Amino acid sequence: METTRNAARLLALAAACQCLPALAGELALARIFSDHAVLQRDQPMTVWGTAPAGNKVAVTLGGKSATAGADASGKWRVALPPQPAGGPYTLEVASAGATLSRSDILVGDVYLCSGQSNMEFPVRTSTNATGTIGAAQNDRLRFLDIEKTSAATPQEELKGKVAWTSATPQSVGDTSAVCYYMARALQAGYRIPVGFIHASWGGTTIQGWIGAGSLGALPDYRAGVAAVAEYGADAAAGMRAEEARNEAWWTAHDPAAAAQRSWRTAAFDDSAWPSLAPGVSWKDSGVAGFKDFDGVVWYRTTIDLTAEQASQANQLNLGPVDSFDTAWVNGTRVGGAATSWVWRQYPVPAGVFRPGRNVIALRVLNSGKGGGPSGPPASRGIGLADGQVLALPAVWKAQRGSPLKGVAVPPAPWEIPTSLTTLYNGMIAPLAGYKFKLAAWYQGESNVGAAREYRTLLTLLMRDWRQHFGQPQLPFIVAQLTAYGAPARAPRESGWADLRAAQAASVAADGHAGLAVTLDVGDRFDIHPTQKTVVGERMARAARSIAYGERGAAGSPYAVSARRSGQDIVVAFRDTGGGLVTYSADRAIGFEACAGQTCRYTEARAEGDTVRLPGAGSADVTRVRYAWADAPFVNLYSGDDQPAAPFDIDVR
Repeated sequence: METTRNAARLLALAAACQCLPALAGELALARIFSDHAVLQRDQPMTVWGTAPAGNKVAVTLGGKSATAGADASGKWRVALPPQPAGGPYTLEVASAGATLSRSDILVGDVYLCSGQSNMEFPVRTSTNATGTIGAAQNDRLRFLDIEKTSAATPQEELKGKVAWTSATPQSVGDTSAVCYYMARALQAGYRIPVGFIHASWGGTTIQGWIGAGSLGALPDYRAGVAAVAEYGADAAAGMRAEEARNEAWWTAHDPAAAAQRSWRTAAFDDSAWPSLAPGVSWKDSGVAGFKDFDGVVWYRTTIDLTAEQASQANQLNLGPVDSFDTAWVNGTRVGGAATSWVWRQYPVPAGVFRPGRNVIALRVLNSGKGGGPSGPPASRGIGLADGQVLALPAVWKAQRGSPLKGVAVPPAPWEIPTSLTTLYNGMIAPLAGYKFKLAAWYQGESNVGAAREYRTLLTLLMRDWRQHFGQPQLPFIVAQLTAYGAPARAPRESGWADLRAAQAASVAADGHAGLAVTLDVGDRFDIHPTQKTVVGERMARAARSIAYGERGAAGSPYAVSARRSGQDIVVAFRDTGGGLVTYSADRAIGFEACAGQTCRYTEARAEGDTVRLPGAGSADVTRVRYAWADAPFVNLYSGDDQPAAPFDIDVR
C-alpha cells in the first residue's frame, strides 16, 4: 500500500479548520466550483458559498437563475433548476454589487470514485499507459482529484489544491486509472460531458469512509467514534484520553511499563544508554544485544531550538517505524501509530517545544521484524510553520525494554490507515450538495479477514453516502477484489474469497448497485495489478445497466442454483451472454464439491447456461464453490467474455 506521509498533519489541520474558502463577510464560491467544473445534468444544481450575513445572492448558469439569502453566519446555498447536458457556460454570482464568476462550466454526468490504492492507482503506471496518455485529449471529459485529508470532524470545504482539469496528455497521468477508464468508456458511448471526482487513500479501511452518525450506530464502533469526536472538539483533551487508553494497554501487557514511564521525560538521564542510528532496524544496527531482540526499544534524542524556532515548531517527523510507536516531546505525548509503512508526522501543540534543549522520546514495539525507525535521515525532523524542517540528530540513544511477542498495540481511532470516519469527514462531507450520476467504489484489501463485518459496512457506506448527498437511489458500482497471493494447490479457506463474497452479497441485496468481477486481471505477486483498463471498462458496463438503465447484463455470469441431477450436480447461471464458454480447455477449472467443511476439486463442464459437475452429486455433498482462493486461476466466461463470478452455494 502507498506510504502516507501526511496523515497526522492533515488530520490536525482538518480538525482545526472547518471554514469556507473566504471570510463570512466576503462573497465567495465553495472551492469545488472552479473553472472547468462539470455539474450533474437533469437534477437541481446546488451552488453554495459565503457572503455578508443577510445579503441576497443571485446565481446564474446557462440562462437560468436562482436566489437565496446568506444566513447569520454568512453561508448561502442556491438550487438552480435542472438542465440538460450542455455548455460551456459561465457560472455567475452577484450580491450587493459584488460579482464573481467561473468560466467554462459544463453540464453532464458526474461520477464519484473512491476507495484505497487500487482506485488511487494512476493512469501513468497502468498497462498501455503510453498510448492512453498520448490519446487523452478530450475537453468533454474532466476530473477533480481531492487532496488526501483526514479530519476528526466533518469539513465544509475541501483542502489543498481544488481545480477541475480537462483530460489532456499532460493532465491524466496522475489521476485514478480505474476511474478514468470507466469515465472514458461512458463518455465515448453517451457523447455528453462527463466529469469525475476522485477521492481515494491507499491502504485505508472502509471504516474511515463512513460518517460518524452511521458508523457510531454500530455497537462495536460507538466508543471509537465518540473518541474521534472528542479529539475533533478539543485535540489536547482527546490526546490525553488516548494516552490514558494507551497506557492502560501497556500496563496490562508490559510488566516494566510503570518503571519505564520516567524514560519519556525530559529530565531522565540516558547517558548510559548505547547509541544507535535510526534508519536501519535495531536488529541490523550492529549494537550489542539488539540483533535478535523482539519487544520494546526506547529511543531518545535532543535538539536545541532558538526562541523563534520554538515558536514555529509544530510537527514531529519520524518517517516509517516498525511497528507500534508512541512519541513524546518534553514529556508530552504527541502521537502514536500502529502500521509500519505509515510515515509518522505528528502535530505538536503550541508551547510543547521550547527555546533551548528539547527531548524527543520514542517507545517502539516491533512485530517480529527488524524494529524501529526505518526511513532516511531526511524523514526525521522538526517541522516549522513556515514549511522548514530542522533535521534531528543522526545518532540517538536507545535502550531495550521488555521482550514481548505476539501482541499488537491498538491504534488511536483517528489513526490512518485504520481510522474511523476521518476520511469521510475530510474528503466526502465537503461534497454535500453536489449531485452525482453514480459512485464507484474499489476497496476491501485492507479489510480482508473481516468479511462478515465488511458486508454490514459496505451496505452501511452506500446508505450513508446516499443520505449525505440526498440521492436515495444513487447507483453504486463496486469493483470486486481481484486475485492476489499464493495460488491454492488444494481446497482451503480464503480470506480474499470471503471478502469477495461479502462484496457480492452487499451488491445483490441492493437494488441500485452493480458488481465488476476482476478475478482474471489480478497479479498474484502484486496487490496492485496494472490492467486497470479492463477494470474500468467492466465498471462502465455495470454502470450502463445500473445507472443508465440499458437492457442487458450488468456484469459477469453468476450462479443462481445448484441441484442434483442423478449422480451429477448442475449449477445454473444468469447473465451468460448467450452461453458459458471455457478457455484453453473443454472443462472449467476451480469448482469444488463440499461435504460440510471438507471440499474437493471436481470436474466441471459448461453446458449452455449451466455447468455440470459429473459424479459430484453424492449424498454428503452440501455445497458447491467456485474460484474459492486468494489467487484462483479461472477459465469460465460468458459468451461475451465476462469471467464468471466466484460463489459458494448450497446444493438443493
